[in-house]
Amino acid sequence: MTWDLGRAEEHLLSLELFGMRFGLERMRRLLTALGSPQERFGAVHVVGTNGKSSTVRMTAALLEAHGVRSGAYLSPHLTTFAERIRIGDADVSPDAFGAAIERAAAAAAKVDRTLSGGERVTQFELLTAAAFDELARREVEVAVVEAGLGGRWDATNVLGAPVVVLTNVGLEHTRWLGPTIPDIAREKLAVVREGAVLVLGDAQPEVEALARETGARIVGPEPERAALPGYQRANFAAAVAAAGAYLRAPLDPAVVAVVAGRVRVPGRLQVVSESPRTILDGAHNPSGIAALAAALPEAAGERPVVAVVGILDDKDAGAMLKALIPATSRLVLTASSNRRSLPPATLASLAAQLGAPAVEVEPDARAALARAQALAGPDGAVVATGSIYLVADLASPPGARRASAL
Repeated sequence: MTWDLGRAEEHLLSLELFGMRFGLERMRRLLTALGSPQERFGAVHVVGTNGKSSTVRMTAALLEAHGVRSGAYLSPHLTTFAERIRIGDADVSPDAFGAAIERAAAAAAKVDRTLSGGERVTQFELLTAAAFDELARREVEVAVVEAGLGGRWDATNVLGAPVVVLTNVGLEHTRWLGPTIPDIAREKLAVVREGAVLVLGDAQPEVEALARETGARIVGPEPERAALPGYQRANFAAAVAAAGAYLRAPLDPAVVAVVAGRVRVPGRLQVVSESPRTILDGAHNPSGIAALAAALPEAAGERPVVAVVGILDDKDAGAMLKALIPATSRLVLTASSNRRSLPPATLASLAAQLGAPAVEVEPDARAALARAQALAGPDGAVVATGSIYLVADLASPPGARRASAL
C-alpha cells in the first residue's frame, strides 16, 4: 500500500536534518538511484537570506502564466510537508506527496547501504530528491527551486541552473555560513555556474563585487509594482527579472499585472482576518523584521499595531525587537511550539531594556493572539511575527497535528 501523508511525514521526521557533514555526494547518489530526475527539467535557483519562498512562488506563477508548465520546490512549510512541492498554482496532493517520499525513501535505503562512517541520507536530501522526482514525473518544463541553507553544500546545488536569483544577504546561520556578509554571500553565490544569468536583488557593494567574480551575466530586478504589499514588491520585481531571463524575452505587461494582482504567499504579510486586521508574517531575523516594520504602515493603514512576538534562541532577538518596537504600540510576547523558543519572560526583559512602552507576556501562542486582538480592538491591527514556527502554529487549525516546520 502506498504511503499516505502521515506515513511520509513520520518517516521524514525520523531522519537527521543535515547529517554529520555537509556535502553533495549523498545527494548525487540518491538522484542517480532515482534516475537523475533533475536532468529532465530546466531550473531557476533562488538563494538568499529573506524572500526566497515568495520569489519562488512568484517566478513559477509568472512562467506558468506565460505558457510554461512550471513547478516549484520550497522550504520551509507551514502546516504540512506537502506544501513544499507545487505543480502550477497548487500544492501536490497528500497522496502524491506520500508516494513521492516512498519512492525517495526506497532509493535512500539503497544509498545508505553504500555509505560508510554512519552516514545516512538526510531529511532535506530526501525531500529534495522526492521533489525533483515528482516534478520530473509531472513533466514540468521548469522548476523554480528554493535553496535550503546557504548554497554551496545545499542539497539543491545539483541543478546547474541557467538562471539564479540572489534575493539579499543578511547575517544568519553564521555557524555554518560564516561570520560576515561576504562570507555568507560566497556560500550563496557558489550555486552560480559560469555563463548563467544572475538576478541580483541585493545592492550591497561587497555582494555585487563577489557576484561579478562568478562569471554570470548580472541583471537587476525589474521596476516594482504597487499591486503587492510592502517588501513583496521587491520580491516580485526579482521574480519578473528571473522569469524574463529564463524565457530570454520580455514578459507580457498585461500578464504580469494579472499575476501581481493575484499572487499571495502564506505566512508573508498574510491578512487572515479583519476587525482587527490580523497579519501573519514569518520574519525571523533582523533584516526580515526591518522589512516587515517598514511595510506595516501600508499593511495596517492608520491603525495602531499590537505585535505578537515569538523568537527562537539562535536568533538575534535584541536586534529584532529593536527594529519592531518603533512600528508597534504594544507587544504581547509568547512562544511557539518549537522547543528552541526563547522564554517569553526573556523577551519581555529585552523589550523593556529597549524601551518598549507596553509589554505583556502570554506563553500560549493562540491565547497571545487573542489577547493582542482584544488590545487592538476592532479598529486596530495585529501582527504575529518573529518565527516561522509561531506563524505555523497560528496558521494550523486548533489541535491539528502539524509536522515540523523545518
